[in-house]
Amino acid sequence: MFKDARMFRRNPLLWIAIVCFAPFVASFMAYYFLQPSSRVNYGDLIDVQNLPSVTLQQIDGQAFQFNALQGKWWYFTIDDADCNQYCEQKLWQIRQVRKTQGKHPERIERVWLITGKGQPGEHLQKEYGGTAFVLLNDLSIVSRLPYTQSLNDHIFLVDPLGNVVLRYPKNADSTRMRKDLERLLKVSRIG
Repeated sequence: MFKDARMFRRNPLLWIAIVCFAPFVASFMAYYFLQPSSRVNYGDLIDVQNLPSVTLQQIDGQAFQFNALQGKWWYFTIDDADCNQYCEQKLWQIRQVRKTQGKHPERIERVWLITGKGQPGEHLQKEYGGTAFVLLNDLSIVSRLPYTQSLNDHIFLVDPLGNVVLRYPKNADSTRMRKDLERLLKVSRIG
């Protein structure tokens, strides 16, 4: 005991250094060697894909640019104008997720990128009013987006800087999508 006390008196700087650097070493070890096996987000994080600044056309003839939505979070889906049941389910999901955001629904937009010829039916335009119906004549715009079997399977989430950040699986769970968005809106200072 006497020897240990004498060592502490002789090397107090060494002990202070050990106490100061121990949290840094512990955090480094935890970050690189004790990573959690689960994740918080439901959607798949994807490598950041910035959508190009091109001018497209909405079904009403107005011009549309992706960068016009900067500063807002937005969901988009890609489907043919002949919207099948799954297409309509995705439109319903993104509308409902937006509605459930309480006092901040204006921070979220919805876009349907329409492929193929024709326009969606009147009932879809009425039912999903507020969604931007955009004609997508050039698929090279979204060809860089990762998808599993079909590009039409997914709903994508874009951050306020215009980066596609999350991809939701086919038949996604709306409640879990909502929770992802709530977390993002809570921590986001830019949108």
